[in-house]
Amino acid sequence: MATTFPLPTLAAEVSATGIVAPPYSDIYQSLQASFQGIYGSDAYIAPDSQDGQLLAIFAKAQSDSNRATIAAYNNYSPATSQGVGLSNQVKINGIARASASNSQALVLVVGQIGTQINDGRVSDVDGAHQWALPALVTIPPAGEILVTATCLTPGAIEADIGTLDQIVTPTLGWQSVSNPDAASEGAPVEVDAVLRQRQATSVALPSRTVLAGIVGAVAALPGVTEVVAYENDTNAPDANGLPEHSIAMVVQGGVAADIAEAIYLKKTPGAYTYGTVEEVVVDAYGIENTIRFFIPDPIAVKAEITIKALSGYSSVIGDQIKVAVAAYINALGSGKKVDIGRLYLPSQLYGAAGFESFEVNLIRIAKVADAFGTVDVPIAFDERATCDVSAVTLLVT
Repeated sequence: MATTFPLPTLAAEVSATGIVAPPYSDIYQSLQASFQGIYGSDAYIAPDSQDGQLLAIFAKAQSDSNRATIAAYNNYSPATSQGVGLSNQVKINGIARASASNSQALVLVVGQIGTQINDGRVSDVDGAHQWALPALVTIPPAGEILVTATCLTPGAIEADIGTLDQIVTPTLGWQSVSNPDAASEGAPVEVDAVLRQRQATSVALPSRTVLAGIVGAVAALPGVTEVVAYENDTNAPDANGLPEHSIAMVVQGGVAADIAEAIYLKKTPGAYTYGTVEEVVVDAYGIENTIRFFIPDPIAVKAEITIKALSGYSSVIGDQIKVAVAAYINALGSGKKVDIGRLYLPSQLYGAAGFESFEVNLIRIAKVADAFGTVDVPIAFDERATCDVSAVTLLVT
């Protein structure tokens, strides 16, 4: 059906299906029709005329106004709001957009005893990013000290082992610096899509049990990749060592302070939180509350797989076996034992191309420090099995 000009209205309208507005082209043609309705159909209003250009300006102004109205309307819903509008909307659910965080790295500062380093800065060899030491670092009698360096650039800035070795602010007596471990990467400002997902999770929390609500609140935090909850509602310690009437959260990833706050806000009054990580959460009345949880201890596991090579077998397939077995163990999660029987499936490449070129005769596994065996490797509730590809040995017969 052809559009009839002039339009009944040039403004945006709210209907049962949402907000709608005519496009710029329709607004322009409507103004042209109204103009000729006043001054006659022979009035010249082509784009090269002064009147035509003035109508185009009016049409653009009306179209821009409509777009602003639509944006304001959409900002009233978390599903369609953007930027600051979305940040304001999620406050209703008691959450906030995660701000950017800075990468941190432990650095070994070496120098003469008693040397004081004020506002020290270090960097990698390229000098692309500077890292700040604590405001004052004093070299102890040992001649070296481990301190935390914070990257001055927000976001996920990487620093591999040994790369932070450049002194940006030379100080008399400060001899060298290096990072014995890779940096803990920061995070950029939370994007709209991720914040919408957290908001959708948060609105479902009240409908869950208290323990499930705690899991949901912690799982919704930026950086958290796994949450496992344990509860002891008896009058005596349980098999995992949880004290009576306590809960224990095993959390992988995330920021410790944020995790503790989420647990505190969702747990019932008087419930004891059990764990090796302690964080103090200050409530609205200034009262300090100690919240505990676990970060799973990584337990390195090794595997030895004996196979018989058949037609078509190659070292490439052997490497695929190692990768598949290591990936399976790393994906088990917290508190999950390494079941030797279940390793036969990944060791046969899950039936993918190449599995017919070998036979698996024997699998032996163990913790890295132990001797190989043919029994499962137990993993405690606050531990997590890990396996490096280099820890998977392949014996080909």
